[in-house]
Amino acid sequence: MKFGVVVFPGSNCDHDAWYAVSQNLQQQAEFIWHDSPSLGDVDAVILPGGFSYGDYLRCGAIAKFSPVMSAIKKFVAGGGPVLGVCNGFQVLVEAGLLPGALVRNAGLKFICRTGPVRVETTDSIFTHQAENGQILQLPIAHGEGCYIADQETLDRLEREDRVALRYLDNRNGSMRDIAGILNEGRNVLGMMPHPERAADPLMGGTDGLVILSSLAGAYAGHAASHSPASKI
Repeated sequence: MKFGVVVFPGSNCDHDAWYAVSQNLQQQAEFIWHDSPSLGDVDAVILPGGFSYGDYLRCGAIAKFSPVMSAIKKFVAGGGPVLGVCNGFQVLVEAGLLPGALVRNAGLKFICRTGPVRVETTDSIFTHQAENGQILQLPIAHGEGCYIADQETLDRLEREDRVALRYLDNRNGSMRDIAGILNEGRNVLGMMPHPERAADPLMGGTDGLVILSSLAGAYAGHAASHSPASKI
């Protein structure tokens, strides 16, 4: 499987994501510069954390105009999987690929810590290797990670089983403890915690591999079911 890791001016978790995929998962990975009009031949896309364009306007608000986002929207429309982490989640929301908004943390302070996150659904390509209700210890590092949406949207996310992850120790004030959500097609996941920072024992834990391995495993299963041998 080949992952594409998008690099915006100000991205700072791009190499973390690349390393987690290429070294910890042993999958192919390449960087995609933000002004590229094409994604090439990648099978999945990661929008990494950081401060795209310095967050000078609003987190993700400038990045959504990058040429690569047009390619990502076409990729998503065709069923391609996209994972947005932290700033990547903010970009997906600003680009209209996920509902709601991400605003300043409750208390108006930047939060940097590792904490428990519960898997709310295993019915997605990003979480199918997890146990329903499984607790993952994942790092967070954000100043504007408070997820908000109107009550109708929140109800719909829960009714359609699109809340993928919830905080058990909600420090940023996210409504209904939401830490990650899926799009209607279930091929886009936006999450504030960093799975790529919990993908190597040297980093203190590997719980993030549940997310990344699920994605790689889903692709492997799809490729196997569409191979010539499977049709014999």
